[in-house]
Amino acid sequence: MKSSPRKALTAPIRRVRFVYVAMVFCLWVVAIAFRLGWLQIVRHGEFVKRAAEQQQRTFEVAPRRGVLYDRNLRELAMTVLVDSVYAVPSEVGDNRAEDAALLAKVVHTDSLDHLTTEQQILARMNASKHFAWVARKLDPETAERVKELNLKGIYLQKEFKRFYPNADLAAHVLGYVGTDDAGLGGLEREFDDELHGTPGHMLTALDAKRHVLGSEESDPMPGENLVLTIDSNIQYMAERALDAQVAKVKALHGTIVVQDPHTGQILALAVSPRFNPNDSRHLDADSLTNLAVSDIYEPGSTFKLVTYSAALDGAGVKPTDMVDCQGGSMTMFGRTLHDDKADHYGVITVQKALEESSDVGAAKMALKLGPDKFYEYMKAFGFGQRSGIELPSETRGLLRPPRKWGSTSILSLAIGQEVGVTPVQLVSMVSAIANGGTYIPPHVLLQSTDQMKGDPRLHAAPFHPVADLPETLPDGSHRVIKPFTAAEMRSIMEGIVTEGTGKSAALNGYSSAGKTGTAEKIDPATHTYSHTKLVASFAGFAPVNNPAISVAVVIDTPTTVEGYGGIVSAPVFSQLAQEVLEYLGIAHDRPLKTQQQMAQIAASVQPEDVQDSADDLSAMFDQINSLPADDPLRQPANAAAMVQNQAADAAQAQKDQQAATQAHANSANSLSEKVLAAFHANGNTTSVIKDEKVDAGKPIAAPTIQPQVQEKSNGGVVVDAGKRVAVPDFHGADLRAVVEHAGSLGLRVQPIGSGLAREQAPAAGTMVPLGTQVVVRFAR
Repeated sequence: MKSSPRKALTAPIRRVRFVYVAMVFCLWVVAIAFRLGWLQIVRHGEFVKRAAEQQQRTFEVAPRRGVLYDRNLRELAMTVLVDSVYAVPSEVGDNRAEDAALLAKVVHTDSLDHLTTEQQILARMNASKHFAWVARKLDPETAERVKELNLKGIYLQKEFKRFYPNADLAAHVLGYVGTDDAGLGGLEREFDDELHGTPGHMLTALDAKRHVLGSEESDPMPGENLVLTIDSNIQYMAERALDAQVAKVKALHGTIVVQDPHTGQILALAVSPRFNPNDSRHLDADSLTNLAVSDIYEPGSTFKLVTYSAALDGAGVKPTDMVDCQGGSMTMFGRTLHDDKADHYGVITVQKALEESSDVGAAKMALKLGPDKFYEYMKAFGFGQRSGIELPSETRGLLRPPRKWGSTSILSLAIGQEVGVTPVQLVSMVSAIANGGTYIPPHVLLQSTDQMKGDPRLHAAPFHPVADLPETLPDGSHRVIKPFTAAEMRSIMEGIVTEGTGKSAALNGYSSAGKTGTAEKIDPATHTYSHTKLVASFAGFAPVNNPAISVAVVIDTPTTVEGYGGIVSAPVFSQLAQEVLEYLGIAHDRPLKTQQQMAQIAASVQPEDVQDSADDLSAMFDQINSLPADDPLRQPANAAAMVQNQAADAAQAQKDQQAATQAHANSANSLSEKVLAAFHANGNTTSVIKDEKVDAGKPIAAPTIQPQVQEKSNGGVVVDAGKRVAVPDFHGADLRAVVEHAGSLGLRVQPIGSGLAREQAPAAGTMVPLGTQVVVRFAR
C-alpha cells in the first residue's frame, strides 16, 4: 500500500519573513535613535536657543547709576526713569519701511541725532529679527506720541537716564555720560566702574500668540554714591564771579579754584566757558577740557612766592635784609632782566622787593639758593608732578631738572618763566604757605558710600574752617617750609595787598594776602613771547592770621583792558573771597570800610610789571624791530636831537609854504609858458596839456612821497633805510587815528591795551626809517 505524500513545512518561510521584518524594524529603530541623538545631542543647543527666541524675551536691566552729592548732600548728578522705544522686526513684518517713516517723524527731533533718522531705524530693523532700538531715552511727550501710533511690534521700555539738576554747575568736575551710561568726562569717567553698578536681567515667557505668560527678574545692583568736597553754594559764587569777569574783559577763558588750606579739600572749581552735561549731543569740544588740571601756563609773578619762600627758608634770607635791585635792570650772560619801566629801585628790603614784584630782586633770591636747592623747593611745593586729584587727564606740568637748564634759566624760573603749572598746583602752593608750611594734596572726593540721601547713616559734611592741620594728614602730605618762614611769607603777602601790586584784592572787614601775576604767552607764529597776549592771575588767602580759604584766579588773554593780574584777576578774588567768608560766617578781623574808602583803594591800584619788561615800551620797540645792539635807535633820543629835528621840520614847512605861495602868484605866467611851448611843439594852440591844469583857487600841493617798503611772502618787510621820517606825537588819539596817521607816513603800529594813546616808543620827533613799527600803549 502506497503511503500518501508528505506535506511541505511552512515554518522556514515564516522565519525568513520574520528575519526580514526584524531587520527592517531594527534599521528603523537605529535610524530613529540616530535622529533623536542628532537632534537632542548634536543640535540641542541650537533648538534650545530657537525655542527661547520664540517663547521668551530676555532684557538686560540697567542698574541705577550712583548719585553725586555735594558736601551738603545736594544732588549734583542723579538718575531718572525715562521711556525708550524698540521694535521686534519679526512682528513688524513687511511694514518696516512705513513704520520707520512714521516713527522717524515723531522721534527725530534733533537734526544732529543721526541715530533716529528713517534710514537708520530701517537699517536696524533689517539687521535683526528679534530686537532693534528705535530711539532711546525720550522725553515724556515724545514717548506718548509713539504710544498713540499704536504700531504692531513697537514697544516701550523703561531705562535710566542721567540728569544734572543744576545744569552746568560744576560741569567740569562732574563730567557727563553717553547714551549707554558710560562716563565720558570728570568724575563720571574717573569712577565709571564704581558708579555704573551691575546690570540685572528680565526673562519674559510668551505663548504661540505672543502673549505674556510670566516673567522672571534678577535685580540689578546700583552703583556707589559719591559725596564730593564741593560746596554748591561756593561753586555758584565762583562761577558767577568768573563768568562776569571773563565777559567783561572778553577773555578766552578763565579758571577759579577755592580750597580749604588745612585739608586740601576743593570747595569750588570753576571753568568758563562751561557746558551743559544734560545736552551731550550738542557739546562743544573746546569747552570740555578741565583747564584747572589739564592745561598749563607760565605763572609769571605768582611763582615768586616759591622763590622768596625758598630763599627765606633755605638761604638764610630775612624780610628785613637789603637787596640791590640795581635801578631795575640786571644783566647776566648777555641777558638783561628789567623791572617795571616806572620802577628804578636801588637797595631795598626783601619784603619791599616782593611787594613791588621786582624781577631783579626775585632773580637774586634764586641765585642765593642755587639751582639744585631751588629745584628741590619747587618740587616740594608740588610743581612738576601730578597732585593726585580725583579728576581725569591731570597733567604734571612742566619743570625741567637743573641739568637741562640754560645759562639764564634760573633767572627765568625765579620770575615764573620756563615753568608750566596748573591752577590746582598754584592754589595748593598758596595753601601750603597759608597753613604753616605743609603741602597737602588737593582732592574733590569726600567719601564713597552705598547709602542714599535720607538714610540716617549718611550725614552731610558742611564746611567749617579750622585753625590747625588734622591729626592724620592725607597721603602725600609733607612739610615744605618751616612754620616761622610761612608766617613771614603771610606777612609779606599781606603787604602786597595793602601796599603793593595787589591792592584790588583788599576785602572789607577781613585781612587778605596774595600775589599778582602777569605772564606773556608764547606766540605760535613767532615762537617768542607775545606782548599783547597775557595770562592774568592772582593767588591768595583770607583771613591772614587764620586762613579759611585759598583762592587761585587765572584769566587767559583779556582783550578789553590791560591784562595785568592786579587789574583783571585780583578784583575777582576780592569779590569771591568777600562773599565766601560772609557765607561761612567768619568773624571780621578788620574794621569795616565805607564804600568811599573801598573806592579810594580801587582807584589807587597801579599796574604791575609784565614778565621780562613788557611795560618797557623801549625794550619792546627794540625787539619788534629787531634792532642791532649798536643801533642808535636803541638809545633814547636826546633833547638836542629832538630840538634839531623839530627846528628842521619847522624850517622845511615854512619853505614849503613860501614855495606854494610863489607858485600861486605865478600860476598865470606858468600857464602861458606851457601853452606857448605846446604851440611850438604841435603847430597850433588846440592841444590839451594833460595833468598840468592849475586851479587858481588852490595852492599847488607838494608831490606825495610813497614809502619805499616791500612786503615779503613770509610777512616781513624790506625798508629803504635811507629814507627817514619823524615819529608823530600820538598822545590822546584813538587806535584808528593812530594807525591812519602812522600809515600815511609809512610807519606801522604795535598797539597795547585799548582806549586813547598814553605812551609811545620811540618818542615823538625821533627820526626812524620808513616801515618802522612804533609801539603805542592805549588806556582808558
